[in-house]
Amino acid sequence: MKTFPETLTRVPYWVYQDADVLAEEQRRIFEGPAWNFLCLEMEIPNPGDWRATHMGAMPVVVARDLDGGIRAFENRCAHRGALICIDDSGSVQRAFHCIYHAWRYDLKGNLIGVAFKDGVDGKGGMDKSFRPEAHGPRKLRIATVCGLVFGTLSSGAPPLKDYLGGEILGRMRRVLKKPLRILGKFTQALPNNWKLYVENVKDTYHASLLHTFFATFRITRLSQGGGVIVSGSGAHHVSATKAPTASKDAAFSKESVPTNKEGSYRLADPSLLENVDEFGDGIQLQILSVFPGFVLQQIHNCLAVRQVLPKGVEATELNWTYLGFADDAPELRRMRLKQANLVGPAGFVSMEDGAVGGFVQRGTAAAANEQSIVEMGGERAESQDTRATEASVRGFWKAWRGCMGI
Repeated sequence: MKTFPETLTRVPYWVYQDADVLAEEQRRIFEGPAWNFLCLEMEIPNPGDWRATHMGAMPVVVARDLDGGIRAFENRCAHRGALICIDDSGSVQRAFHCIYHAWRYDLKGNLIGVAFKDGVDGKGGMDKSFRPEAHGPRKLRIATVCGLVFGTLSSGAPPLKDYLGGEILGRMRRVLKKPLRILGKFTQALPNNWKLYVENVKDTYHASLLHTFFATFRITRLSQGGGVIVSGSGAHHVSATKAPTASKDAAFSKESVPTNKEGSYRLADPSLLENVDEFGDGIQLQILSVFPGFVLQQIHNCLAVRQVLPKGVEATELNWTYLGFADDAPELRRMRLKQANLVGPAGFVSMEDGAVGGFVQRGTAAAANEQSIVEMGGERAESQDTRATEASVRGFWKAWRGCMGI
């Protein structure tokens, strides 16, 4: 691997372009001592229910066992390597069957049956020494928090709550405070390296610059209260924006339709920006990330989790799940659904996020030996009471370098 600058304020562009780096990331990060978001507990409510997901490039099955516990294992048949589960989700009575040669696995991922193991009419079959219990896909450690299912292959990864740390866990619990309801899902394809999207999530000051909807209708500015929390390891972050309090900073009121600063045009439906302070702390926007690829968002009343998955050196899959609470009143549910138009690949706010990573990937195509500048807010990766900083981006690189051994 090429050399990396000692400072956290410089990131060489080759890290987004090298296939060997991506392979090492799979081994050292996604299959290493990191906790990877897999799915929601509510997606597998009953014994036999299962979800197909990924841990980086590694396909994974998450299943509810007959005893009610959650298990996870590599979605790979021990025979010839075919997927055990080819659909996104489903339910089985007691066992999975590989479609290729019908090898059978229980809900824990144990190999429990081999078709024609004893041959046919005394001919063929497996050798007498073959032991099914000695073969099978890799199994994951599982931990849950706030209805989220995380997994790791590493026996050396700390307990999930220790991995997150108290501040990050508290902010996660702030949002995911009661039973959830899924409002919708989709997958977004991004034309860039996965790290560019994660950097963008952790970049706390681009919103009022890149997202013209925010700027046009004066919805969020860096002058509003808030700041960024960076975990001690640098791996995780929370960015929070306080709602405006002074009338001169208010984005809109019930008597005032949002307009651009010149007042030349306005929203046809200002109810898009109506919101309620359901968390009681005046935070109108919170973005939380868990290394390597989990995001929890609260943008007004639009709640969602995002799963970031590398699909190649210059390709990323972003899985979105929009959420509400099981006890939401119909009015609040309608508000959440309307606000969902703010985010996603065509979202009024975040459509730019789906494009800007590709702009960087293309812009640096011939600049492998050049470096980006990550100096906003200083040189360290630490919490700050401002969003005019790149501290959490530096935190990502601190954690990445620790895992990669550079």
